[in-house]
Amino acid sequence: MSAAPPLRLLLAPLLAAALAACSTAPKGPDYRVPPESVALQPRAAQPLAEQQAAADTFSAQPLPAHWWRLFNDARLDALVQQALARNTDLREASARLERVQALLAEEQGGERVHGSTRAGPQYGHPSGLSLLSPGKVPPTTTRYDSGLQLSYQLDLFGQLRRGIEAAQANTEAAQAALDLVKVHVAAGTARAYAEACASGQRLEAARRSVDLQQQSLALTERLQQAGRVGSMDAARARSQLEQLQAALPPLRAQRQAALYRLATLTGALPEDFPPELAECHAAPQVQGVIPVGDGAALLRRRPDIRQAERELHAATARIGVAIADRYPKISLGLGLGSAGYGSSPLRKDTISWGLGPLISWTLPNDGVSDARIAQAEAATRQAAAHFDGVVLTALRETETALNQYARELDRRASLQAARDAAAEVAAQARRLYQGGRVGYLESLDADRALAAADAALAASEAQLVDEQVQLFLALGGGWEP
Repeated sequence: MSAAPPLRLLLAPLLAAALAACSTAPKGPDYRVPPESVALQPRAAQPLAEQQAAADTFSAQPLPAHWWRLFNDARLDALVQQALARNTDLREASARLERVQALLAEEQGGERVHGSTRAGPQYGHPSGLSLLSPGKVPPTTTRYDSGLQLSYQLDLFGQLRRGIEAAQANTEAAQAALDLVKVHVAAGTARAYAEACASGQRLEAARRSVDLQQQSLALTERLQQAGRVGSMDAARARSQLEQLQAALPPLRAQRQAALYRLATLTGALPEDFPPELAECHAAPQVQGVIPVGDGAALLRRRPDIRQAERELHAATARIGVAIADRYPKISLGLGLGSAGYGSSPLRKDTISWGLGPLISWTLPNDGVSDARIAQAEAATRQAAAHFDGVVLTALRETETALNQYARELDRRASLQAARDAAAEVAAQARRLYQGGRVGYLESLDADRALAAADAALAASEAQLVDEQVQLFLALGGGWEP
């Protein structure tokens, strides 16, 4: 037998290997952040405007990774760690990341050798006509047909590489999305805890006002019994007491709602909130200057910015996938088989094999292929616009949070001064009324002003804590790649 045919067959894989060595660069644009993006503008990376305007309140020092520890509250630290371990939104985001990672592994599998096998034992006989023996019945016996197929796609036009690039970027976007959920879970836990304690603090202030009014009512009743005041003053005192007591139930409801929310954030049933928090009446606050960093650190730290940038990368890579789909797909294939009678398996005359390139090409329909490329390009422009929007939103949210916190500090200082003045006026009016030098209306007005000042100050204290948490949420929570 001539050796030429096997030699020609062996030349086929060598030719395919040569084609692979000379493979072209992947089709489509190579990814880079568009130079016109907001994130690349120099002003976006500068120190934050509100930080510079309130340098005595905020510093350019880096935000700590675990910002909630700035509250110096061990109970809050434990709650945040519990939430990060058991929160259902985090479990969902983690499972979503695992799914995207599996999709990446599927894409990467396209670069490996693919194989398939078959095996078909049979007992019987074929027809006589199929064996070119008309009128004869072949003998009944055991036959088999088995084979092995191996193939490897030569990624000459980069479709596999672009697909893997897009899948890798999607995986990184899913990781950023998981970090974003962590930011919201930590901030939500801190906010619910602070609201529960702040509601307790407001309840304490409201109860003090109730106690003062009860004392005022007792004094008025004694004066009435002594004949020094009329029944109208006592009725006014009782009415004021009822109004102050009416403020207590909404505050209790607000605290209970915060406790229920805190329980579910930490992965527990609503009624399984920590019972000791029901008596918390001192909201945690960060004292002193708050570290906020600068614009460049914010752009690196915010997970939603990283997620949008990675999604832009994935969209850009999919342009290359769409372009490469217009070109042929070439695979190197190897087939081995054996077919014969069961009584004599794997004889030389039962073996078959073949080696060579496998070419498949769906002839491009210009309208369809061009439309797919146009879709990918439009999706990339959409992702670029979304990326810019996320950056602008992040900067706006941070500047707004800085401004609101600074202004609430100013408001709290004014409310504190107003409360101190109202307390002094109320004490003087109470002494004058007891001495019979002023009427009860003057004393009642002073007590009302003090109660209102106490309530406003307590509400401002609660708002300050909420503004601090909102600020840390806007800053990105400390998760960085």
